[in-house]
Amino acid sequence: MSSAQESPEKPQDKQPKIQGDGPSIWLQLAVAFAVFLVLSAGYSYVREYVNKEKESIPLSQVAADIAAGKIDKILVEGDSITATYADKTEKTSRKESESSLVQTLADYQVPADMLAGVHIEIKDESGFKFWLLTLLPIFVPALLLFGVIWYLSRQLRGGGGMQAFTFGRSLARMVSPEDEVQRVTFKDVAGAKEAKIELTEIVDFLKNPKKFIQIGARIPKGVLLMGAPGTGKTLLARAVAGEAGVPFFSISGSEFVEMFVGVGASRVRDLFQTAKKAAPSIIFVDEIDAVGRVRGTGVGGGNDEREQTLNQILVEMDGFEPNEKVIVMAATNRPDVLDPALLRPGRFDRRVTIDLPDRKDREEILGVHSRQKPLGPDVNLAVIAERTPGFSGADLGNLMNEGAILAAREDRKEITQYDLLRSIEKVMLGPERRSHVLNKREKEITAYHEAGHAIVSSVLPYADPVHKVSIISRGRAAGYTLKLPFDDKRMQSRREFLDDIAVSLGGYIAEKMVFGDLTTGASNDLQVLTALARDMVTRYGMSEKFGAIALEAGQGRAMFGHGLEGGEMSSELAAEIDKEVQKIVGEAYKKAEDVMTKHRGALDAIAKALIEVETIEREEFEKILIANGVVPKKKDDIIDPPLA
Repeated sequence: MSSAQESPEKPQDKQPKIQGDGPSIWLQLAVAFAVFLVLSAGYSYVREYVNKEKESIPLSQVAADIAAGKIDKILVEGDSITATYADKTEKTSRKESESSLVQTLADYQVPADMLAGVHIEIKDESGFKFWLLTLLPIFVPALLLFGVIWYLSRQLRGGGGMQAFTFGRSLARMVSPEDEVQRVTFKDVAGAKEAKIELTEIVDFLKNPKKFIQIGARIPKGVLLMGAPGTGKTLLARAVAGEAGVPFFSISGSEFVEMFVGVGASRVRDLFQTAKKAAPSIIFVDEIDAVGRVRGTGVGGGNDEREQTLNQILVEMDGFEPNEKVIVMAATNRPDVLDPALLRPGRFDRRVTIDLPDRKDREEILGVHSRQKPLGPDVNLAVIAERTPGFSGADLGNLMNEGAILAAREDRKEITQYDLLRSIEKVMLGPERRSHVLNKREKEITAYHEAGHAIVSSVLPYADPVHKVSIISRGRAAGYTLKLPFDDKRMQSRREFLDDIAVSLGGYIAEKMVFGDLTTGASNDLQVLTALARDMVTRYGMSEKFGAIALEAGQGRAMFGHGLEGGEMSSELAAEIDKEVQKIVGEAYKKAEDVMTKHRGALDAIAKALIEVETIEREEFEKILIANGVVPKKKDDIIDPPLA
């Protein structure tokens, strides 16, 4: 894999947390309540305005005005009275419902001759208007309140906060085979040839299941995709669905588990029921280790929600109910933590390992990511592929995107080779920090530090050759030495590890040798080489004292005692391991010190060049080596470890 020796600066303070951009639930409640108040006030105002169009007077006033000869016409509608005066104004009043208007006015002692001069019209009140005026004041506020509640429920369900109405439903997203925009096929997936061959059988079964059933073959119910992050596990699963032309249901393992007991199991049942209705179909569970970890660890007890969700997955995959024509695909980069019941035949029968792409695969992946990008005539993707060993497909996609961003930032219409070469270092180490200017003393120390890494890596036979040396700050590193192997490596030998430790000590020794003092610049180097030396002793069996014994299983977990997870290592054994680690580091220290003592002239020349130009590319670096009696490495000169 690619590596770069870094000289980190002092640890920086933690960055402040960035708050979410979406409105909070309390803000939404406040907005909804304000809308409700505005609408209610508007309704009250309109109702009051309508009522004020006609002045309302008591019935006694109507009787007095008739006696005075002021009223020309009276309209009676039920209990409502509308009086039209001589000046054409209208006023309303109400009478008793049990008696007629004439009888009521007679009781008020209105003269008969004056009443005879008034035109009285009796009009039946319509039922619709009566009920409308009666029920409108009740239903309008109720409708407003219902609308507010409906709006809030939509916000709660859509925002993903309190999904009170969909707790037990699956959160899987479906990609329809007719969706040409989201459809992915094997043509869109570069590399991973062996994985494609394994998955082609799944595609054949989904397209023509009779061919397998007639001969008595049973297609795997589950396919587990294993590989490092960014190697294309999810993309391959989508490509299987795209090639077969079947519905694709995708969900993350963490979306099953909720704080409420039984929700995860309910969602699993709902997911499988939905997939069976759409069969043949594919269910894809990303990061299945979030819910499929080993049970019985003592954490959470027997009623742990995660374990109940896993139990339901086990039953659905190979339990009492068959799920013919529904294939479960899952992805993880931690297959070692999965429950054995999940991996047994009948559940995840087939396990497909997706490795990091080799040089040819990287070139194909770069070609896929450059389809929609205008490339300049000088772009050579083969060179970029050679300089990116250890990059995953996601890293290569990020590299091409960073190259496009650099070209757009400089107002160019095409991406050049220089943009892509700069993007490699940006993806590996971070962006350049030109504003971070070192003083003269720090610049000189950094130059000798990186020169120490570079000269040791160039002289030792099993170390990777140097491609670039720079003292320009990138990310948290004040400078870096870029080392890349000639060919991709799947394994590393003990001699390569020893030379890598010596290279990591190069900057530390250079500071001590030239300045007689040490800085914090070598802190990251010391952490890396110490961890590597410890792994050589405890994991890889590369210690002469302990021999072929694995003392740790990784991450500091002891092999002896009570098993992998909880074993305790004795203090005597730990002390012996520390002594062996010190021995390995001490031998590497002596080796690197001898190299720099012998080639002190080359060390000074490289440091001087770095102080002047800050960055040295491979061609210029090799010229300095040749001028100081050091022969640069060539591909044919690499010494292969002898075979057993």
